[in-house]
Amino acid sequence: MIPSFDKIHLKFKLNGNNYDFNELKEVAYSLIKEGESYEKIVGKFLLDWLDEKDYILVKTSGSTGRPKTIRLSKQAMVNSSIATGNYLKLTPGKTALHCLPTNFIAGKMMLVRAMILGLEMDLVEPTSQPIFDYDKVYHFCAMLPMQLESTMGYLHNVRNIIVGGSSVSTHLIELTQTLKTKVFATYGMTETATHIALKPLNNQAQEPYFKTLPGVSISQDERGCLVVNAPEVSKKIVVTNDIVKLHSDTEFEWLGRIDNVINSGGIKLFPEQIEEKLKGKIKQQFFVASLPDTKLSEKLILVLESESNFLETSVFEGLNKFEIPKAIYSVAKFIMTSNGKIKRTETLKLIK
Repeated sequence: MIPSFDKIHLKFKLNGNNYDFNELKEVAYSLIKEGESYEKIVGKFLLDWLDEKDYILVKTSGSTGRPKTIRLSKQAMVNSSIATGNYLKLTPGKTALHCLPTNFIAGKMMLVRAMILGLEMDLVEPTSQPIFDYDKVYHFCAMLPMQLESTMGYLHNVRNIIVGGSSVSTHLIELTQTLKTKVFATYGMTETATHIALKPLNNQAQEPYFKTLPGVSISQDERGCLVVNAPEVSKKIVVTNDIVKLHSDTEFEWLGRIDNVINSGGIKLFPEQIEEKLKGKIKQQFFVASLPDTKLSEKLILVLESESNFLETSVFEGLNKFEIPKAIYSVAKFIMTSNGKIKRTETLKLIK
């Protein structure tokens, strides 16, 4: 029998305490009234989850177009939770660590998974370096890449980590090889109640491609972008702006965003792939983009968050000749989204 969104699992615990449906409402009110800023956001979400409606309103990140507010079925979120629970073998009574901001779908889903699967969840402040009980065994946690890197020395008792929000650098993947923790990259979006595919990053299970969860089928549109059919979590087929290479009917390689693809002299360049090769070599925050060029149509450039645009030429070793930027620009401060992603178009306008 599939769990219903209006039921709380008997084994669910939050910060060591067991709550039923009505008791959790009281907790939500208390968090809103007396909690820290991140706890207030948790309280507001819990009230939304526990109300009489069969949906919640969530803001999309822009993976399938311009950011917007959509209705997301609570039952779809339940179904997504069950799929993750089955994949990672998260049975009732297992422990989870919640260190993500709850104003975004990934953070909301951590709470839903705990309530539906019957997990014992500890909630901590979602900082860039979360502080938690390093001696306690956690069977499940979700992190941003920067959180994973900053807590690398404290994860010995964490069994499974899913990481998302932005791409995981080659440098960070290399660091995870020393962990006993199983680390998975995620692919998903708000419209599909977070991830519909996972990719093991470390240990013997390291794989080169994302593999979809059961019940999810994928294809490409005429642009080469990923099309997701996940009826358990979305009634509509989701057309993304992510260019992919399909390796089977369940496996794909993410190449980059179609919004960012650069056509330089007839050569298609994917900024995300070039950035991946440069991560770990450039200390400052940076991104790859383009500017109009009379000869090439688009000129590949590198933008640094710095007062200086100087870089050693050795930084570009490992890039092919088309991937080497034609110019380097510096901007004192990048313009960022509320969830920590660079607003490339707006930042480019700051270039003098």
